[in-house]
Amino acid sequence: MSAVSFSLILTGVLLNAGAQLLLKAGTNAVGHFEFTLENALPVGLRLALEPHILGGIFCYVISLVVWIMGLSRIPVSVAYPMLSIGYVINAVAAWYLFGESLTSLRLCGIGFIIVGVFLVARSS
Repeated sequence: MSAVSFSLILTGVLLNAGAQLLLKAGTNAVGHFEFTLENALPVGLRLALEPHILGGIFCYVISLVVWIMGLSRIPVSVAYPMLSIGYVINAVAAWYLFGESLTSLRLCGIGFIIVGVFLVARSS
């Protein structure tokens, strides 16, 4: 895998992970909600106008463009497993930013993901 291809895939993954974190921050700002017929419009508007949600959507759109560029350069069987890096990033960032738990079992799983992604990347 060339440096440009890897950079595109990694950028897509980072943007996707950033989008998830922004969406979580946005839902934290809005608070717990239920979609019902009566509150669909007010809740929908609150979500649509929440800056973190808008930032997350923007990151998703840009990540899609970058991801498509990456897929034009490397096989999907190599690119798609790279999305697992996003889980690693989000697990650590959620622990740091939102106080979510990072148990030893979860850390072990993250280690397996890192090894797996490394092996898939080396196989191309």
